[in-house]
Amino acid sequence: MTTHPDFSSPRIAILGGGPGGYEAAMVAASLGAQVTIIERAGLGGSAVLTDVVPSKTLIATADLMTRVGEAGELGVKFDVDGGDFVPVMRADLKHINDRLLNLARSQSKDIHDGLENLGVRIITGSGRLLDDRTIEVLTAEGTETVEADTILLAVGAHPRELPTARPDGERILNWTQIYDLDELPEDLIVVGSGVTGAEFASAYNGLGSKVTLISSRDRVLPGSDVDAAVVLEEVFERRGVRVLSRSRAETVERTDDGVVVTLSDGSKVTGSHCLLCLGSIPNTAGIGLEAAGVAVSESGHIKVDGVSRTSAPNIYAAGDCTGVLPLASVAAMQGRIAVAHFMGDTVTPLKLHQVASNIFTSPEIANVGVSEAEIESGKYQGDIIKLSLRSNARAKMRNHKDGFVKIFARKGSGTVIGGVVVGPNASELIFPISIAVKQKLHVDDVASTFTVYPSLSGSISEAARRLHVHL
Repeated sequence: MTTHPDFSSPRIAILGGGPGGYEAAMVAASLGAQVTIIERAGLGGSAVLTDVVPSKTLIATADLMTRVGEAGELGVKFDVDGGDFVPVMRADLKHINDRLLNLARSQSKDIHDGLENLGVRIITGSGRLLDDRTIEVLTAEGTETVEADTILLAVGAHPRELPTARPDGERILNWTQIYDLDELPEDLIVVGSGVTGAEFASAYNGLGSKVTLISSRDRVLPGSDVDAAVVLEEVFERRGVRVLSRSRAETVERTDDGVVVTLSDGSKVTGSHCLLCLGSIPNTAGIGLEAAGVAVSESGHIKVDGVSRTSAPNIYAAGDCTGVLPLASVAAMQGRIAVAHFMGDTVTPLKLHQVASNIFTSPEIANVGVSEAEIESGKYQGDIIKLSLRSNARAKMRNHKDGFVKIFARKGSGTVIGGVVVGPNASELIFPISIAVKQKLHVDDVASTFTVYPSLSGSISEAARRLHVHL
C-alpha cells in the first residue's frame, strides 16, 4: 500500500546554511513545516563567514581612510606644523581582520539562534543525497540519515584555482584566506578584474597597499556598464592602482620574499602577495546528485527553473550552486520561492530583470533591470538619460567628484526599465529605481515624487524629468 506524506506538516531538509538555505528555513518554519538544515562550516555560509560580510567590512574601513585622506579639501586641518599637516594613516590589518571575522561569527550566531527559536533542527556535518528524499549526513559523532518530503540544495561554491597558481595561504591567496594576514601587503597583485578582483583592488588601495590589477580583458568589470567601468578605471589611475589590461596570468610562484606572476606574453610582475580572484566552482561534486536524478550543466551547476525546481520532482536548489546569479540576495529569493512553491503558498517566479546588484568599489556601482548594452543591441527599445554627479549640489558639498545616475525608459510608454548609479552609497540609491522597475512606474511617477534638497537622490528625479522631454 502506498503511503503519502503528511502535507499538513511537511518535512523539509536543506543542505547548506548560506542565504539560500537559512532564508528558506525561516520561511518554511514560519509556514509550519518541520525543517532540518545541514551545514558543515557555520550558518550563513560563505556569504557571512568568508565572502560578503568580511569583504564589505574591510571595504568600510578602506572607505573611511579614503575620506579622511581627502578631508583637507573640505577645510579639515590637523593641528601639526601650523595646521598644514597631511595625516599619514596606517591600516592596522590585524585589528581590521579580527574585527571583521568577529563580526562574521556574530552574524552567524545570530542566524543560528534565530533558526533555533523557530524550531529548526540544525545538524553540523556534510550531507550527501542517497535518493530524492534522503540525505546521509556525516557528523563528528558518526553518520545520520535524514528523510524528508522535499529537499533544498543550497551548497554554494568555492574559489576557482589554477594548477599553476596554487594558494598557500601566506603569499598566494584566495579571497577566503586573505583575512588571515596580520600585516598589510606592501605590494599586492590581484589576478582577475571581475567584481571580486575590482572590489579587493579598490579596498587594499584605500588601505594603503600598492596594488596591481591583472585583467585578461580590455577593461575592468567586463560584464558591467561601460560608463561605470570607465569611471572606476579613471579613479584607479588617479589613486595609483596599476591596471594591466589584456594580460593573462599563466603562473604564480612564491619567491623568498614575495611572489612573481608570469603573464602569457612571458613578462613577469613581482609583488609581496598575490590575491587570486578567478571565479567560483559550484560545490556539487560528490554529493549524490546523479543518484537523486538531479541534472547539472557542463560547468557543474544545478539546473533549475523559475521556481527553483531541479529535474528531480522533490528537489529544489538555490544560490551559487545554480549559476543563476552569484548574489546573496538572489540565493535568498530562490530559497524563499522554493519553499513557497512546495508549501503551496503564493509564489512568483524569479525575474532576473528585477534584480538589483552592487559592486562595492570606491565609488560603488549599482544597477537594476535592462542594461544599456541590451538597448544598444536592439533587444529593448529604450531612451537613456545620464546625469553626472558633478552637477549635484550635495555631491559638491561632500566633495564627491566621481559618478553618475543613468535611467532607462521604454520608448513610447515611458516605463522605467532599468538604471545605473555610480557614486557613494550607490547600493542605497539604486532602491528607488528598483521600485520603479518592479512596479513598472512611468518616468513621470519618479519625476513628480518629492526628494530632499540637497540630496544625491535628487539626481534620480532630475534624470526622470529629463526623460519626460524625450518621450
